[in-house]
Amino acid sequence: MKLNQYIYSQLSLSFFPIFFGLFFITSIIFLVRIAALTSVITMNVFELFTLYLYSVPNILFYTLPISFFIALVIALGKLSSEYELIVITSFGLNPIKILKIFFPVTLVLSISLIIVSLGLIPKTKFLTNEMLDFKKREANFNIKSSEYGQKFGEWMIYIDNKKDKVYDEVKLFKTNSTTDEFIISKSATLNNHNSQLSFELSDGKLFNIKANEINQVDFKTMLINESISNKESEHFTTSWEYWTRHLYANSQVDKFTFYILISFFPLISLFLVIAFGYYNPRYEKNRSVGLSVMSIVVFYLITDYAVKHIFWHALYAIPLVWLLICYVVYQKKIQRVY
Repeated sequence: MKLNQYIYSQLSLSFFPIFFGLFFITSIIFLVRIAALTSVITMNVFELFTLYLYSVPNILFYTLPISFFIALVIALGKLSSEYELIVITSFGLNPIKILKIFFPVTLVLSISLIIVSLGLIPKTKFLTNEMLDFKKREANFNIKSSEYGQKFGEWMIYIDNKKDKVYDEVKLFKTNSTTDEFIISKSATLNNHNSQLSFELSDGKLFNIKANEINQVDFKTMLINESISNKESEHFTTSWEYWTRHLYANSQVDKFTFYILISFFPLISLFLVIAFGYYNPRYEKNRSVGLSVMSIVVFYLITDYAVKHIFWHALYAIPLVWLLICYVVYQKKIQRVY
């Protein structure tokens, strides 16, 4: 038990610096992408922070498996370099028993990554798109006073004065091949009901101008919604319903299989952890970090290619092939020696 705790403590000493470093770098990349949105739409600090929180599941998914795998290899490599692993092995704790020590925590990590990738990422993606769509629609109302040439959807618009979301002396004009429409309103208000925006005109006149006639309509209140209509966002209820709908329609199969395979990468690579971490410092050099990074790149490239070409078959083909490769490397490098 104490030996297990010691090995886990060595793992934590390697894992947390790597994880926080990768998390920080990936967060910077996502923050730069989020900040770039401010050139298109206006957002305050709270909204920017909200978008960042929505991106955290993605950051965790891409950093956790890499950090954990490299940390496992480094932890064993450190024990090897200090001759501790040789001593531990001499007391009967062979590589397979070391692998069994790492198996439970690796299994928990893989299950957690499945929950993050298949459960949280679709939800946060929907919330992100919903927020951005709302801000883009809201940006359509960014109309300045006493300026010509401004557009509000299909309407040309001119206002005399603006205070917050209240507009004074509003003029709207729209034309097509058969009819011209002209609206004069004393005031207008931008309303937001359940993230649905509407433009409410008060005390005005509508002129419908055709080739042979002009019609006038006086109104107390008029709502304009079509100018802010946007393509209907994807309906989302639960992650289970989301994946069921997409997989039934045979869409996003590649993403679904990619999420599962990456989630189980640390689990199916445990033989490589032993193969890269075990070495005799008197006769061998510590190449654990370079070998682990190389194996990560190879696995990601193979997985990315497989999910795009063999789709569902990648779910069993990649783990079987990768496990076989890992076991062969382990057998040739470790099993015959230890």
